[in-house]
Parts: sequence; C-alpha cells; structure tokens
Amino acid sequence: MLDMLKGVRVVSFNHFLLGPVGIQALGDLGADVIAIEAVEGAWQRHWSGADKWADGQSMLLLVGNRNKRSVALDLKSPKAKEIALKLCQTADVVTENFRPGVMDRLGLGYERLKALKPELIFASASGFGPTGPYVERPGQDLMIQAMFGLAKITGDAERGPRTVGVSAADHHGAALYAMGILAALVRRNRTGQGCRVDVNLMQASMDLQAESFTAFFNGGKSQTEVPPKYVGGWYYPAPYGIYPTKDGHIAISLGSLEVLAKALGDPRIATVTDKEAFGPRRTELADMVAACTRTRTNAEWIAIMEPMKIWHGPVRGYDAIAADPQVAHNRALLKVKGATGADLTFVNHPVQYDGQAGEVALPPQPLGAQTEEVLSELGIGAAEQDALEKEGAIKRLRA
Repeated sequence: MLDMLKGVRVVSFNHFLLGPVGIQALGDLGADVIAIEAVEGAWQRHWSGADKWADGQSMLLLVGNRNKRSVALDLKSPKAKEIALKLCQTADVVTENFRPGVMDRLGLGYERLKALKPELIFASASGFGPTGPYVERPGQDLMIQAMFGLAKITGDAERGPRTVGVSAADHHGAALYAMGILAALVRRNRTGQGCRVDVNLMQASMDLQAESFTAFFNGGKSQTEVPPKYVGGWYYPAPYGIYPTKDGHIAISLGSLEVLAKALGDPRIATVTDKEAFGPRRTELADMVAACTRTRTNAEWIAIMEPMKIWHGPVRGYDAIAADPQVAHNRALLKVKGATGADLTFVNHPVQYDGQAGEVALPPQPLGAQTEEVLSELGIGAAEQDALEKEGAIKRLRA
C-alpha cells in the first residue's frame, strides 16, 4: 500500500464520477478516506454502465470507490448532521461535489467549517464553478462535451460532432481535483494555511483541449475546429490520424512523407510538401493514405512500418489491451477479490513511486460497512448508535 498521504484524513461527500474518482486517488496514496453516503446509498450504487453488475455492485461504484471507508448518514437528520460536523472537524480535507450551495444549506459549508478549523482544506467540484451565470445549471459530462468543444473537435467534416466515448471531462476533472487538493496540502504543511479548492467540468474539458485552443486563437484566426476524414485533429497535418486496413484500423503519426510513400507503395504521397499537408492538400493526402492502407492487414502493415521506424499503432480493443505485455509490466490493471467475494478488475493508480505501483487495500465497500467503526472513533458508543439507527439517522452494516 502506498503511504504518501498516511496520516491525512479526507471526509468525502462525493457522488457520481468526478468526485469519487478524484478522492479515490487520495485513498490510493494512503489517505484515510471516509466516504459519507445517504442511508439509501449514493447515486453511484444505483446506476451501472452497460447495465452490468458484479455480484450486485454497479460499475459506477467500482470505478471510484476503492480504498475508502463507507459511512451512511441521513443528512436530513439533525443528529446525523452533528456527526458529519464532528467528522469534518477531525479531517485535514473535506470534499464535496453537490450543486453549489447544498453544503451551506446542510450547515457544512466552507465558511462554517473554516471558522471551526482555519487550517482545513475544503475542496468542491461542480459543473461550472461555485459562482457565475451558470451556477444553477446541472453539470454533466455529455452536455459539457457538447458546449465546450470536445464533441466538435472529436467529430469530422463527414459525420459531424461526436463525443469522446468516455466521460472525459469527469475523468480529467477528477485528476485536477486530486491535484488541487495535493497542492493545498503542500502549502498547508509549509504555512499552516487552509484553503478552498474549486474544480469544475467546464474547465476540465477546456484544459483537455489546451493545445487545440492555443492553436485556434493564436498566429492568425483559424477557420474551423472540425478535422477532415481520417485526420486526428483539425490542427494536425495529414497523414496524422487513423486509417482503415483489411482487418481493422491503424494509426499513423507524424513522420517523413518520403518514407511513408515507400512503405505504402504510392510515390504521389512524397510529392506533398509539409506545408501542403497542413492545409491545401490535407484531405487529398489523407484519402491517398487510406486507399493504400485498405490493401493489407494490420499485421502486414506493422511488419512493413516497424523496420522503417514509422510511428504507428493498431487500433485495439480492451481484450487486446489486457493482454499487452507493457500493461502487465506496469500493473496498469489490477485483479482483486471484491468485498462480496466477486473477482474484480480495476484500472490501477496511474503513477508509480520508487517503482511501486498502487494497491487495493480496501475494495469498494458495502453501504455503511464502516459506520460503526468510524462513529466509535468519534466516541459514539454502541447504545447511542443503536438509537441513531432506530430513528434512521445512520445505517450500519451488520455481519
């Protein structure tokens, strides 16, 4: 188990994807993450991608809830709110991704918590930020991709806009969430100063497009953000992109057009200048490359391109990725026994430290699995817990 954040306590009021995944990274690093959920369970327990369930556990639960202790509280109950407030005062970091204003209405907002513990770090994730003209709008990945560029630059001139295919803003936002919290922790350890950290889906999606935005607005205004067919982005030259083969698709990256012409067996490709590949002949060049790549299989093209040092890569599905030797070497996928006994596969923490990869010390837990444990740590005894559970303020998991 990684121990970079050993001794750091994080109280998490997070749901859905961005929040849980971002805080999971802190748990992977050894923080004591206490995940607060409603007594009926957070949203991620009740919705599952592809409608797939692993022994009753949703995919959304599994993706972002390992290495956390589960506490179930009904925050509509004044007594449960008191417990949550006590927990927050034991924390180094309090995190949430409710709509802006919800934590204030619960009596758990930043200003109140800062008054009680000035050195506290309070991290909030939202759709558009805590203030501004869109503060009341719901933030959701598909809408964000549509509104802030990802869908337009991922589509092409022939088929129109297209989503990335994953919740890209959520996943990148999660990384920014963890990054912001870690930066605040570093400063607090140096100065003792607490901090409010805010991340949002809108800027997460725009940050993913930093190269594209920079190219669009600088060096003369661009005419479009839409790439032609095959090319991997509007600001790239042909042949940079993905091309059909006899049995699949292959990516061709940047390189010498003369060498590529020899590999593909079409001397016309070498007549295109680098400047023309960016603009006047980009579509023509991409079509020439596609006509060539269709004539052989992926394996045949790899055998030709590899010795010629052409940057390339076959388009592969998940089964092939799981069998990749570098994936195994890096332990990028982890197979573990889940809390219910089911065999589970996780995408591992993506950073290594002194050569050590992440581990799953605690697979995603059943709802309320650690309610009794955590409340006991707060000095709330068994009799009081029994009374709280009887009135519905808490939920405990009983063996």
